[in-house]
Amino acid sequence: MSGHSKFANIKHKKEKNDAAKGKIFTVIGREIAVAVKEGGPDPANNSKLRDVIAKAKANNMPNDTIDRGIKKAAGDANSVNYEVITYEGYGPSGVAIIVDALTDNKNRTAANVRSAFTKGDGNVGTPGCVSYMFDKKGQIIIDKEECDMDADELMMAALDAGAEDFAEEEDSYEVLTDPDDFSTVREALESAGIPMAQADITMIPQTWVELTSDEDIKKINRTLDLLDEDDDVQAVYHNWDTDER
Repeated sequence: MSGHSKFANIKHKKEKNDAAKGKIFTVIGREIAVAVKEGGPDPANNSKLRDVIAKAKANNMPNDTIDRGIKKAAGDANSVNYEVITYEGYGPSGVAIIVDALTDNKNRTAANVRSAFTKGDGNVGTPGCVSYMFDKKGQIIIDKEECDMDADELMMAALDAGAEDFAEEEDSYEVLTDPDDFSTVREALESAGIPMAQADITMIPQTWVELTSDEDIKKINRTLDLLDEDDDVQAVYHNWDTDER
């Protein structure tokens, strides 16, 4: 994991999100709706909803907004049903890209995603064409400045809770879990009062692609920006080595 400061990337994303909170709140609002429909409105009995609430709080979503989202999803049986769709494809120089979407209109979303790839000189591939290059993991990022524990103490707390791996970066700690253990580990760290900059199920690249051409970097940024602006897109994963930018 060395050389890839996830926290630096998160801070970069948060700066963008702070300028467009409507987008991230829309994304999380849809995740709340799906979690409530799948497991009910009570977080005590719905671990997926607990995870989404934790994500909402990490993104500074107000409690009343979270509560309204839960009540709306629970009380409106005819509310919009979102479908989970994953797209896979390639950007310039073979950069692998995975796009997770929640949509009420598959045709619209497919057209927008294809357009984003095309405008960045990439293309959407078949399901499974790049996902084998990633590992699905629970990932928890902890800001060193916000955490009172030293590295060894934090590592033991994470491993005792069931984490698979622990890494120390320059400005953060990273905890990795099996996706099935993510909720348990996150809740254990939360109970221990450990602040989390990010906690989510993610796709981690097995290898990274460096882009040396300014034109290629411009193209991949074009694709990522277009995907980021699309309300249907929940998350984008790629193996571009952004530390080399």
